[in-house]
Amino acid sequence: MTAVIHKPISQLKITWPLLPDDFILPDDPVENIEHPLISNGLRQSVVDSPELMQDALIVSNFALCAAVDDRTICKAPDWMYVQPVQKRPHNYPRRSYTPHTEGNVPFVVMEFLSATYGDEYSVEHTEEIGKWFFYEQVIKVPRYVIFRPHTGRIEVDALELGRYENQNPDENGRYLIPGLNLFLGVWQGTREGRTGYWLRWWNAAGELLLWPEERGENERQRAGRQQQDKESAETLLEQERQRNQQLLARLAPLGIDPE
Repeated sequence: MTAVIHKPISQLKITWPLLPDDFILPDDPVENIEHPLISNGLRQSVVDSPELMQDALIVSNFALCAAVDDRTICKAPDWMYVQPVQKRPHNYPRRSYTPHTEGNVPFVVMEFLSATYGDEYSVEHTEEIGKWFFYEQVIKVPRYVIFRPHTGRIEVDALELGRYENQNPDENGRYLIPGLNLFLGVWQGTREGRTGYWLRWWNAAGELLLWPEERGENERQRAGRQQQDKESAETLLEQERQRNQQLLARLAPLGIDPE
């Protein structure tokens, strides 16, 4: 029997080639309709922040690539944020992202678990490359988020001394994501026909970053309050005018001219 000797992690050759145009990306089906809704919600709450949108790549189910021992490896996080990313030299759509060659390492990647999950926790690196190993040892993403939409449980791991360490939330149950300088937490409610747990952003002041429809509703309420204030002011002016007229009417028979 011949023993199989696996190469130590420290001896793996990691390089950052661009994805070949003829590379066939894995066509994994979307597991359910909830994951795209959660991903879209994360993106839509930062679109009004120019400092977060400039030169950024904010994508879901998008190929994150590197080469391990000259073998191209691609994983597709459920959500990923990178800034800055180099501008494309051509017009056809981006189909993948290779750190170091095309821009920074992602600040954060996220995986949303279904009832039966795949290799989100896998550290396999001898035959296949597991997601945990890929994000931690190959790409070296500073924050790895694993979220269970059905229970609302969130796990945030930070890269410390080359290994992911589980992080504790702050007193509000949220986690700071450096690079974005936002806090990530769980919110419960209804949006786009889905009622359940969502991942959402809060700023350093503890303010929730709103979705477009929430911002629109706030604007409508603010406009409504302004209209009410205007109408109240006009009513007070009219009441004051009527009181003045009544006073003038009482003073006139007495020969008193207040002017």
